[in-house]
Amino acid sequence: MIAKTPSPPYYAVIFSSIRTSGNNGYSDMAQKMVDLAFKQEGFLGVESARETLGITVSYWKDLASIKKWREHADHVIARQKGRSDWYQSFKTRIAKVERDYDFDKD
Repeated sequence: MIAKTPSPPYYAVIFSSIRTSGNNGYSDMAQKMVDLAFKQEGFLGVESARETLGITVSYWKDLASIKKWREHADHVIARQKGRSDWYQSFKTRIAKVERDYDFDKD
C-alpha cells in the first residue's frame, strides 16, 4: 500500500537492508514496530518491500518526531536485535521531502 502523506515538506526515513538467514522472531518484531510507529506523534505512514534487498520508508512530520522514535525503548530493542540477529547489513538515510506528486488510475 502506498502511504498517504500530507503536502510537503515532511521527512522520509529510508531503511535499506540485507537480512541474515532465518526468521529469528523478525516478522513478529517488524509488525510490532509498524503498529507502534502508527501510535507515535508525527508519524505519517510507511511503505515496505523485500526481496534480496529490503527497503522500508517511513514518513514523519519533523526531525523531532524521528528522534523520539529512534529513542523509543521498544525501537531501541528492535535495533539491537537487528544488529545481533536479523541484518547482514543496513543503511539508514533521512531526507526532507520537498515535493511529491502521484498518479492513480482509478
